[in-house]
Amino acid sequence: MLIMTSSTLDSSKQQQYPVAVPLVTQPWGIWRTLQAVRRNVLSIIPEIATRQPIVSGKMVRRWHMVMDPDALRQILLENLSNYPKSEVTKNLLEPAIGESLFIAEGDQWRWQRRTAAPVFSSRNVQNLAPVMSKAADRCANRIADMAGKRAINLHDEMITTTFDVIADVTFSGDGSFQRDRVHAAIEAYIAQAAKVSVFDILAFPNWFPRPARLVSELSLKETKSIADKVINERRLQKPSGVPDLLDLLLVGEDPKTSRKMNTAELRENLLTFIVAGHETTALSLSWALYLCAFNLEVQDRARHEVQSVLGADRTASAADVEKLPFIRQIIDEALRLYPPAGMISRTALADDVLCGRKIRPGDMIILPIYALHRNHLLWRDPDAFRPDRFTDRKSVRRYAYLPFGDGPRICIGASFALQEAIIILATLLARFRFSLVAGRNPEPIMILTLRPSGGVWLTAEPDP
Repeated sequence: MLIMTSSTLDSSKQQQYPVAVPLVTQPWGIWRTLQAVRRNVLSIIPEIATRQPIVSGKMVRRWHMVMDPDALRQILLENLSNYPKSEVTKNLLEPAIGESLFIAEGDQWRWQRRTAAPVFSSRNVQNLAPVMSKAADRCANRIADMAGKRAINLHDEMITTTFDVIADVTFSGDGSFQRDRVHAAIEAYIAQAAKVSVFDILAFPNWFPRPARLVSELSLKETKSIADKVINERRLQKPSGVPDLLDLLLVGEDPKTSRKMNTAELRENLLTFIVAGHETTALSLSWALYLCAFNLEVQDRARHEVQSVLGADRTASAADVEKLPFIRQIIDEALRLYPPAGMISRTALADDVLCGRKIRPGDMIILPIYALHRNHLLWRDPDAFRPDRFTDRKSVRRYAYLPFGDGPRICIGASFALQEAIIILATLLARFRFSLVAGRNPEPIMILTLRPSGGVWLTAEPDP
């Protein structure tokens, strides 16, 4: 496998650019590669992947990293059925979310997607915005209590805030939904069981036990039991108020077959929404706040926009989202520099050709979104933080920017996540000035998602 020793940024570049993953420039052996994967999946990306359309190699089996938009379109849209999710992905996530939308393939995926799609309609997403605004306001109040006293780990705050949102819009008003226990179980699974196993990399079969996942499955069983209890109790209740995600899924049915989700299918998809819905948005916000503190000119410009819409103390709402284009640009740029799903993988089922290279059945196709978003063939000065890249989103080449994927399997909750991120970021920037803490820069490390290892430590001062 063509894996190389890590490159480092010189001190002048470190000051000029926000933190980045050191990519590799000289060959590594298999053992060192496996160790690197366990710590940070992105650290095995060759630096040349940011300058070429495709990079190939072999470790146990052939692999291809693809950064070419036309080839990505082929994988994600034109020849989608030839590139199902890899066994590595399924091994990581199936114990937690089963055959849900994220994992399922073929007909099993199609009927679930048709059933769930109306749940995330624009109308339903906007109806859930008050939950996001309330969570943003609570977050601002917590920060206000700490402002000026000490550094604050904004990543922890964003995790708390987005979990509040997803818990409320998923199981609103259910006293039996023990959110703290569910949150702890999900965090434990992500931290331990979701690490890529050596057995995954060496293509061991699914039935071969992965020790960390066996331990974590105990807490997952409890989480599933809690979710099942809530679902079954909700079936017996009459809907009241604004329907939440569970209400909408309970009445949802496949328009082609009239099939409805049973309790297990509801639980698996709701847990998918909980895991993905809070984790990825929290990461987007954490990195966006870091970037705003890194570039105070951007932060001041964003605050001016927000205060012109909200004033100094009003909480953002769904009606404000379209009036905050620069806030959206900051979030778009944060997703470019630090995509939550920084690397995804597929397995080729049949012969194909990508970028003029022959693809064989069984080849691993790696979509290194992190390298795609920093590819010099596609982006000018790709390591720089420049929200103005997204002033005109139509100018961004399709399949060069994939924070939510694309094609039929594009993230079903993308509009939900963007609305939530804009409401929370706008509310916070209207009220506080955020600054970096010397010597406490976050480190981008991807296990299941691209997290700021060590946290995002910032100071917050109330805006006068």
